[in-house]
Amino acid sequence: MGQYFTRDELQARRAEWKRAGRKVVFTNGCYDLLHPGHVRLLERSRSLGDVLILALNTDASVARYKGPSRPLTPEAERAALACALEAVDAVTLFDEDTPRELIAAVLPDVLVKGADWSHFIAGREEVEAAGGAVHALPLEPGFSSTNIEQELLRRQP
Repeated sequence: MGQYFTRDELQARRAEWKRAGRKVVFTNGCYDLLHPGHVRLLERSRSLGDVLILALNTDASVARYKGPSRPLTPEAERAALACALEAVDAVTLFDEDTPRELIAAVLPDVLVKGADWSHFIAGREEVEAAGGAVHALPLEPGFSSTNIEQELLRRQP
């Protein structure tokens, strides 16, 4: 089960993991409506190292990115759900439009995004410059928070 960390707490814990020789994997996203595609991507991400950090967009960041009707699930609830997932070791929030600053501060050994982001993976340069690896993992077909939202709205009478 994962634990929630502030940015400062996460940086301190990352230093401990580094001293212990643990391989740290980092991924991020909105995770607005948690679905099987999210869970499977997190499990595949976790398999690439010893520790998985999941950075979630804050509510304000999600709204800027996805529009004023989002997020559907508030950040505190999204963080609690993420902490309950077996694959996730650490959860934090970021308010910036991308997690580049957070990634540069944490410097994971492995950075992961879904393949839909292979054209732009924020933090790629920082991770690769530090000798880390970057992976764009395939998405689980048929799962999308936006598609789920649209389907629910379509079903409204």
